[in-house]
Amino acid sequence: MTRHIERQIDHLKEKILRVGTLVEEAFSKSITALINRDTSLAQRVMSSDEEIDRMEVEVEEECLKILALYQPVAADLRFVVAVLKINNDLERMGDLARNIAKRVPQLAAGAPVDLPPEIRTMAMLAQEMVKQSLDSVVNADPTLARQVREEDDAVDAARQQIRRRILQGIKARPEQLENLLRVNSVSKHIERIADMATNVAEDVIYMVEGDIVRHRATD
Repeated sequence: MTRHIERQIDHLKEKILRVGTLVEEAFSKSITALINRDTSLAQRVMSSDEEIDRMEVEVEEECLKILALYQPVAADLRFVVAVLKINNDLERMGDLARNIAKRVPQLAAGAPVDLPPEIRTMAMLAQEMVKQSLDSVVNADPTLARQVREEDDAVDAARQQIRRRILQGIKARPEQLENLLRVNSVSKHIERIADMATNVAEDVIYMVEGDIVRHRATD
């Protein structure tokens, strides 16, 4: 029984990392499409969301099968429960990457508007958080997971700077209202992706240490 569940756990880890890789790629491409106004790349990001959704369902079914057949305990149980939650957060990240990509054709078609410089900074910070959160899953590293939690503050600060710039832009150039609101929406999606990466990091801490840190202030 032990060897069987070990094989199932290893297989589950491979699957959740595959979902994470797809999400990381979708987010990176959505930002590239945004910066370059690349509508073709944006369309590919939107199409790739179907694969993420399919994999998310497969991972959930795998988790439920392990729980039903093997009734894992202790560390194995925490791993499966954590993967169920991580899987959901990754799927939501994929949806948010798709939402960013959806804005690209709209921005390309509307009145030209410059992206706030903080968008690039915010996106780079969020991308690093996603990468580190996935690395913490691979390596079962609660120290790295705690670092991800701390980095979320910088993303939130960038989001507030962008929001102020958008409000100033609307007052100065009301003819760009629709596209400025779309840029604001993009920054909100990036912020939510960072929040999801934080959730993944918190699930890793639970998985390794059995400590629930969600809703608890960072150290």
